[in-house]
Amino acid sequence: MALMALGIAFLVSNADQMPYGLADFLRPRFTLANVIVLGVFAIVWKYVFLTFGLYDVSRSRSLRSEAPAVCGACAVGAVVTLLFPFLSRSGAFTTGTALAFWPLITVSTLVGRYGLRKIAERAHTRSEVAETRRLLVVGSGRLAHQLVAELARDTGTAHEILGFVDTNTKVEHEEIRRRVIGTLDDLESILMHNVVDEVLVALPIKSHYEAIQRVIGDCERAGVQVTYSADVFPASLARVRHDSGEGQPVVTMEVVASDYRLTVKRGIDVLAASLGLLLISPVLAAIALAVKVTSPGPVVFAQERYGLRKRRFRMYKFRTMVTGAEALQSKLESLNEASGPVFKIREDPRVTRVGRFLRKTSLDELPQLWNVLRGEMSLVGPRPLPIRDVQRFTQAELMRRFSVLPGMTGLWQVSGRSGVGFDEWIRLDLEYIDHWSLMSDIGILARTIPVVFRGTGAA
Repeated sequence: MALMALGIAFLVSNADQMPYGLADFLRPRFTLANVIVLGVFAIVWKYVFLTFGLYDVSRSRSLRSEAPAVCGACAVGAVVTLLFPFLSRSGAFTTGTALAFWPLITVSTLVGRYGLRKIAERAHTRSEVAETRRLLVVGSGRLAHQLVAELARDTGTAHEILGFVDTNTKVEHEEIRRRVIGTLDDLESILMHNVVDEVLVALPIKSHYEAIQRVIGDCERAGVQVTYSADVFPASLARVRHDSGEGQPVVTMEVVASDYRLTVKRGIDVLAASLGLLLISPVLAAIALAVKVTSPGPVVFAQERYGLRKRRFRMYKFRTMVTGAEALQSKLESLNEASGPVFKIREDPRVTRVGRFLRKTSLDELPQLWNVLRGEMSLVGPRPLPIRDVQRFTQAELMRRFSVLPGMTGLWQVSGRSGVGFDEWIRLDLEYIDHWSLMSDIGILARTIPVVFRGTGAA
């Protein structure tokens, strides 16, 4: 943001120095020396903000409380730009430019942080309040009864107890006894075939150490967050977060990252989807017209897919097949060329002539920018799978791909697309989840562009 604000201040202060246009003005200023100066400035800016504690994600502060720190950091950073007039050989960067940069970066930083905070609050509200969290309780004794009472007192979160899982056959509390839906042996299957946001362990630690460790393993494989009373259990994948609520301290095992980076990722998704839909609207209109005039039926095809935590949503694509193609799939099952539970036919007879071009160029996927804007998908993530495919999953490990938002593109797309077998496809999805970072998303997006232009592995 600092470099962008610096560029705006520079161009505005030199608006009257461009008789032959912007490109002619900037061309002689793209030098190695200037790039190095800007690189050093970016590093200094980052450390100034670190010094003022503005990258400390462990501290939750309101905009009003952090505004002094933001103003101070921007003032210190702006002082650095007062050196630029002495480094400018052409004299285009003046003291006036530096002075204009100071209020511009201060206001834009405050507005930007406010916007990110609102996006985070909206995402939190949507996932934690507006959307009911489905909970599964492991245990049926005294601790489970206490847990139910604590949840009843928690009016800040909308939740639903899916049921109780325990091997205990002598359940004292009638309400819990009626809602026992299986034993610990059934846990993995329950996690595979139900929407479960979190598993709450209500078992005595000393007498059920091995059982709790088994529950943690089942939840890790299925990609479901698990919370248990504060003690130490080893985990190979999950991240540990210690919480202290109204009751006793607990430990939450998170199978995916849960920090400020998700807010940044969501901000990028919203910005990119909004700009994308706006800028490519003529392309969308042209594709819609081509689909409409070349085959009867709707322009956009909507299909239910599994999304975050196995919740279903309607994913949108430009229609590439004849009307009623889904009803014809059962007759083509014998022609399936894909390994595993997915369905793929390279020369699918249901695909229209225009649809074949749209699939090869991935233009049929563009309406999913609307899914991204709605928060049902992200730009990068595992591809959302049809109901038919997921219902054929037989391993709990496959469910871990639903622990993050599905994406328009991912490691699978940049690694061969339809040419990659199912096992390798899943391995790439899990590799993405386990090693996710903002830089990996940027790398995948950059690699997606040439893959789409080449039409590599498209089906």
